[in-house]
Amino acid sequence: MSKTWFITGTSSGFGRLMTESLLARGDRVAATLRKVEALDDLRAQYGGRLWVARLDVTDATAVRRAVDQAFRDLGRIDVVVNNAAYGLVGAAEELTDDQISQQVDTNLIGSIQVIRAALPHLRAQGGGRILQVSSEGGQIAYPAFSLYHATKWGIEGFVEAVAREVAPFGITFTLAEPGPTRTDFGAKIVSPPALAAYDGTPAGEVRRMVAGRAFPFSEPQGIVQAMIDSADQSPAPRRLVMGNGAYSRVRAALVDRLSALDAQKDIALAVDSTG
Repeated sequence: MSKTWFITGTSSGFGRLMTESLLARGDRVAATLRKVEALDDLRAQYGGRLWVARLDVTDATAVRRAVDQAFRDLGRIDVVVNNAAYGLVGAAEELTDDQISQQVDTNLIGSIQVIRAALPHLRAQGGGRILQVSSEGGQIAYPAFSLYHATKWGIEGFVEAVAREVAPFGITFTLAEPGPTRTDFGAKIVSPPALAAYDGTPAGEVRRMVAGRAFPFSEPQGIVQAMIDSADQSPAPRRLVMGNGAYSRVRAALVDRLSALDAQKDIALAVDSTG
C-alpha cells in the first residue's frame, strides 16, 4: 500500500534519492528544501504526487507553517523524515561562534522543531513513523567533528525520550545511522581556517582525510532503500546502523563502553552504601 512522506532537505543527497525512489514506486512525497527549483524536474514528471515547499529548518515559525500546510493539503502523512543537516569539521577551538550556532540550529534544533510540529498531527491521525536521519556519529566520535557529534548525540537523546512520551499514541521513531556515504555531503562540509598547532594531531589528520575524501564509502542507494524499508518494519527499529564500516565502528565503541562500565561496577555500587 502506498504511503505519504514528509521529507526535509530534498535538494540533494539522501533526501533527493529518497524522494526519487518513493515517487517511482507510487508514493506521495511532501518535499521541503531551501531552493525549490531543484525539484522542478520531478514536479514535471510526477505532478500532484509531489508537494513542494521552501523551508529553512532554522526558522521555527516556517517549520510549523510548512508542516501544518503539508498535513492540511495531503490529509495524512505516514512517515516524517528529518534529513536536513550538514557537516562542520574543525578542532573545537578553531570553530567560530557563528559556525557553532548554525550547526546546532540546523542539525539539532531544526530537527527538534520538525518533530514538535509533526507530533500534534500524528496524534490526531492515530499514529505514524518519524525517521530521524542521524549518523554513525550519533554513537561514536571522530576528532574534528565535535560540534557535528554534539548535534547527532543530542538528537538521539531527544528521540530516545520523546519516543517514550508518544508511544501510547502509536507514534514510533527510527534513528537512521549511516556511515560515510558517496553523496555530496562531503562537498558541503564547512571548515574554519586551520590552526597550525593541530597539524600533527588526530584532528589535523581527520581534517586532511575529509578534504581528500579518504574514507571508505557506502553507496547511497542501498542506504536510502534500507531507510525506506524500515518504515514497513513493525516494531520499528529504534536504530538502523548502515554500512560495514559503520557497523564495525559502532559495535567496537559499544563493547568498549560496556567494558569500561563493568570495570567501574564496584565504584557505582559503593556510592549507595550506607556504611
